[in-house]
Amino acid sequence: MRKTPPSRDVQREAREWRRESERWTHERHVEKGYRIKWGYVGIAYLVEFMVIGASLWGAWLFAGVYSDGDSKAFYFMLLAPLVYAAVELCRVPLGILARTQRSYFIRMLAIVGIIFAAGVTTKSVSQLGEMMFHPRLMDAAKAKTALKDAQADRATIDNRIAAADARVAQYTTELDQIEKRAAENASQLAGLPPQRCERVYGTNSRGQRYSNMKCVTDPRTATLNASVAKAGTDRGAVTKLLEEARKARGELDRGAAERKVADAEQTYRNSVNRSQLHSFTAMVYGVDPIDVNEAQVHAFLRIFVFVPALCAAFASTILALCAVSVRKTFMDEDDLGATVDLAATPYMLDSITGALRQEMALGQVRPAPDETAPSPAQAPNPAQAPVVAPAPAPAPSGAVIPIGRPPAQTASAGGGA
Repeated sequence: MRKTPPSRDVQREAREWRRESERWTHERHVEKGYRIKWGYVGIAYLVEFMVIGASLWGAWLFAGVYSDGDSKAFYFMLLAPLVYAAVELCRVPLGILARTQRSYFIRMLAIVGIIFAAGVTTKSVSQLGEMMFHPRLMDAAKAKTALKDAQADRATIDNRIAAADARVAQYTTELDQIEKRAAENASQLAGLPPQRCERVYGTNSRGQRYSNMKCVTDPRTATLNASVAKAGTDRGAVTKLLEEARKARGELDRGAAERKVADAEQTYRNSVNRSQLHSFTAMVYGVDPIDVNEAQVHAFLRIFVFVPALCAAFASTILALCAVSVRKTFMDEDDLGATVDLAATPYMLDSITGALRQEMALGQVRPAPDETAPSPAQAPNPAQAPVVAPAPAPAPSGAVIPIGRPPAQTASAGGGA
């Protein structure tokens, strides 16, 4: 199906309507004295909403981690971020006000408000930056603590081994003494005379005779038996302590301590290599990432957190400031761009006065057209009168220049009379 060409009248009306709209928009901008590029303002608001959304989401996650399950503490931690978000939303309008207001006092207030709001944004964005680096920094800190513990164990392994050897030797000596004492008691007990038994006869209180067997034991036997029993009890206790000391001594190995330190160093190195902050700090200071200390890391953390936060705080505001183009109003704007010389002021006033008199005369009496009279196209341009006529003599200081015809024209008119 063949498409019919659009009507030229419709195109002409659309073109005229578009020109009229552009002319009206231009006159409105001239009257207001400024023009706002709303596309840039939209981008500034988009950036602002992204910053606010990220800040609120980060505050929500932060409150969930550090509220420890307390619902009241969770919502308490969200109140300040909500207020901060409301303050951050004022930066773009304040930037536009700083460009469009004519009062310098209002402009200064807007700039102060921008600085305050940027400070709030810096705080929110810096918190997000710290939360970004926090997990890897904590991982590296835990690995470094484990490495320090392993190094401390390795540094004290010799003393611990010596102490364990001393305990083993002590318990061994005590056990030997107990064994020796038990053997001596046993030999003494074996050297005692055997028990002697004899029958004893007698009469009881009722006059009845009795006959019993009476055994007599050496009095040293009870003492030696008690010593042997005590030696057995002491032998059991010391034997148990000796076994524990030998087990603790067996766990103390210099090679195991060295391997533990090596494993801790490898774990710490892996944690540091996963930390971008440690890598950049080591690159700046020219050292190995594992040799970077905490002061250097936190000094570089301030740069990585606060500088991007400041840039994010002022980026949308600067875009809003640049979206406003200030121009002259209709009261002081010259669309033609022409400049008027002060020396030509009398000629211009004379030309305007003559044109007004001529119009008034033509309005009262309109004579027949004269073929010998020059046409309007051939009439001299009044604006060129200052160029054709000679310049008047400079007036004395404080003199008033009368409004009238130029001297040259006055002279010519007098000569013609």
